[in-house]
Amino acid sequence: MKVACVGGGPASLYFSILMKRVDPSHDITVYERNPAGSTYGWGVTYIYELLNSLHGVDPESARAISESSVRWDGWVMHVHDRATVTVDHGDEGFGIGRHRLLDIFTERARSLGVRIEYEREIAEEEELADADLVVAGDGINSVLRERHSDHFGTQVAVGRNVYLWLGTTKIFESFTFAFVETEHGWIWYYGYGFGKDHSTCVIECAPETWRGLGLDQANEADGLALLEKLFAQILDGHPLIGRAHSDGRAHWLNFRTLTNRKWYHGNLVLLGDAAHTTHYSIGAGTALALGDAAFLVNALHEETALKPALARYERERRAVIRATQRAARYSARWYESLPRYINLPPWQLFALLGQRQSVLLPHIPPRLYYRLDQVAGKLGLTRAAKH
Repeated sequence: MKVACVGGGPASLYFSILMKRVDPSHDITVYERNPAGSTYGWGVTYIYELLNSLHGVDPESARAISESSVRWDGWVMHVHDRATVTVDHGDEGFGIGRHRLLDIFTERARSLGVRIEYEREIAEEEELADADLVVAGDGINSVLRERHSDHFGTQVAVGRNVYLWLGTTKIFESFTFAFVETEHGWIWYYGYGFGKDHSTCVIECAPETWRGLGLDQANEADGLALLEKLFAQILDGHPLIGRAHSDGRAHWLNFRTLTNRKWYHGNLVLLGDAAHTTHYSIGAGTALALGDAAFLVNALHEETALKPALARYERERRAVIRATQRAARYSARWYESLPRYINLPPWQLFALLGQRQSVLLPHIPPRLYYRLDQVAGKLGLTRAAKH
């Protein structure tokens, strides 16, 4: 089979690796519009279950990922100067630099015979007319998907809060939350390590707070200086590191949750963020992209024809990720409703932060939910409702 993968992110690269492992005769080319090594972003996080799955399908890349990752196994929550709560969350988590992850997948794909062409933008699938299969792994702004948006049934829901993806030289040994109150409302971050020298730090706040603090007008340098001052106690004097536009603007965003009614059109199939996105607060984006790749490869090699294979991939994969998509929606809603929870006693706040994916929590007064959870916890009743 001749395969063209558009987009050089984790989804396309891992798909090409798994396809070559199943059948080395596949002719696969990955097209990436940006220069080699120009990827942006700091670290991505994942849990042990993903690493275990990766070992099962491609041990070589899994070992490289494991060796390049840092581990965390607890949560820490700071609430202004009110309290610090630390708990062993039970789930072993890992962080790895996005640049390093792409390097691992690129080197592995090339070693298996995959061609990777950088600075090659594909605007329409007609440019790849000789390909048996075209994989659109070109992200939420997929050009190939947008050409057929009516067929795919593409929908985008824009989140209310604004966020900023940053790095820092502060090393977080646990997954860390910090909530700081200002005269314009609360602002907070999630932080986790991804290397020996850096951590990821995602800043989020309501739009009223963002505007009230002047972050909507500040250039990146001034904005980072303000954020460093707000979070000085937790950052211990370490700087925040951004990624400015050429004109110095900060890269504040509203998260876009993308869904598609259909995932394939003819021989064109969607993968990763081109097919679906999930709110960053559950840290599942990379895991879902790699899972998409594995499901698509499995379908292609268990079906004898392309159309049944793509239909099977769409049907089976959509069913598997449905619970994660729902969890991401409720997690985003929890942060958008932070004033509802922030004045709870610290341990109650922390407990409900851990249950932010619950379908019941938005409909029950938080203090009552906490008490019910304490009563029902041994039976797992409220936790079961998350699923």
